[in-house]
Amino acid sequence: MMDRGFEILDHTSELKIRAVGRTKEEVFLNMMRGMMAVLRAKTRNSSLDSARDKIRNIKIESQDIHALLVDFLNEILYLTEVHREVYHNVIFKKFSDTELEGKIMGEKAASFEDTIKAVTYHGVHVIIDRKGLYGATVIFDV
Repeated sequence: MMDRGFEILDHTSELKIRAVGRTKEEVFLNMMRGMMAVLRAKTRNSSLDSARDKIRNIKIESQDIHALLVDFLNEILYLTEVHREVYHNVIFKKFSDTELEGKIMGEKAASFEDTIKAVTYHGVHVIIDRKGLYGATVIFDV
């Protein structure tokens, strides 16, 4: 069920997430939230510090919308590892099919029991359906 804008799907030995939204930006946000939901579940003793949002600037350029989504998620994953933070929101200042710029907001996490190794290009899809909703599917290496 996709009541949060994303769902975690069964996939052999990897993680697969599907996200939807009214806009491409909302799909990117919901995909990030899906990835972060997996990482939140892997924080030790629910050790998140939500006292104050941590804000990070991001800027990404890619060859197309599919690569942009993967590069965006890999950047979020990198920042999660480097800063030990879990992100819950993004505000885009600039967004096109080949570049984005904005701010991500999150909270400090003491440590993770396990992590996502990488976001893969294998099987990545960003589509628009007949109802005008955007959707994306991404496979993660865990």
